[in-house]
Amino acid sequence: MAINVNTVYKTVLLILNKEERGYVTPDEFNKISAQVQLEIFEQYSDDLNQQLRVPQSDNDYADRVANIDEKLAIFKTFGTATYDAATIPTNPYFTLPTTDIYGNTVEFYRLGAVVHKDTTELQRLQRMEFYNIQKSPLTKSTESFPTYLFENEKLFVKPDSITSNIGVNFLRKPLDPRWGYYIGSVGQFIYDPTVYGANLINTGVNTLTSSITTPLTGGIIGTYNGVATTGETGVGLIVNATVSSDTVVTIDVVSAGVGYVVGDVVSIAAGLLGGTSTQVDITLTAANFNANSTYGSTQIELDVSEQTDFILRTLFYFGVVVKDPQIIQVAASQVQRDEINEKS
Repeated sequence: MAINVNTVYKTVLLILNKEERGYVTPDEFNKISAQVQLEIFEQYSDDLNQQLRVPQSDNDYADRVANIDEKLAIFKTFGTATYDAATIPTNPYFTLPTTDIYGNTVEFYRLGAVVHKDTTELQRLQRMEFYNIQKSPLTKSTESFPTYLFENEKLFVKPDSITSNIGVNFLRKPLDPRWGYYIGSVGQFIYDPTVYGANLINTGVNTLTSSITTPLTGGIIGTYNGVATTGETGVGLIVNATVSSDTVVTIDVVSAGVGYVVGDVVSIAAGLLGGTSTQVDITLTAANFNANSTYGSTQIELDVSEQTDFILRTLFYFGVVVKDPQIIQVAASQVQRDEINEKS
């Protein structure tokens, strides 16, 4: 279960504001939380290595090796490497997966087991070994005992007869946390809980009003909920429309749909806004999408048990931002104590 990014942000602001330590903007929070998440994530490997050297309790919930592995399991995934034919026959290789078996786009972080046809694990070798063992018929790689060299994010596989069916177990990089928001009526930041997607249309109040290119005429004053739109490359865009006069309408996105791109013209058909209402056309701009706005949120992907540590580390960095040595000292001291308790 992920850590709720809104809970963390509100907790941090509460602590800072209670002591009148200053204010941290959402953009600053997002950048700092991405760094904190990576720090905690990278520490898992060192912690696991350390715990493997000491005796472990076999009691439920007390096995530290199992607990760390559970935290890493969130980021474990599997994908298929792609054979690069451009270099044949000089030095063929496989490129690392960019999507996992579920079709999600992922960013590679650390390599695990490499397998052929889901049954045979390849042996990883260093450069000198990789080439030297090919010189002898007794030691050279075969499809039954394949080997690989991992360099420059490429997999060089022997024997050369293997040109497909290479699967890669790996750790993906955590998605950067994002506290998404929109501006309220008095200039305040209001949290947007919708899941961030770079190509998703912004969901919320008044999100498409400014993009109307063919205005309304003949509308009937009222609120029209769940209005379907038509047109262009995407599907599923649903809006609520509020008509305040026969020619004035505000448009809120209820469901962003999928497949829309900048420049698409989506329409509310004539008659859907009452009376003799004309068709309303909306031309989507870059600002209507999550990638070019502040809308859409991404939760902190770490296990929920890391919430306290995450808040403390975040406060440490915020102490640097607001130049408060007391916050830095208190946060750093607590983080250090927690780390000692976990590893002792």
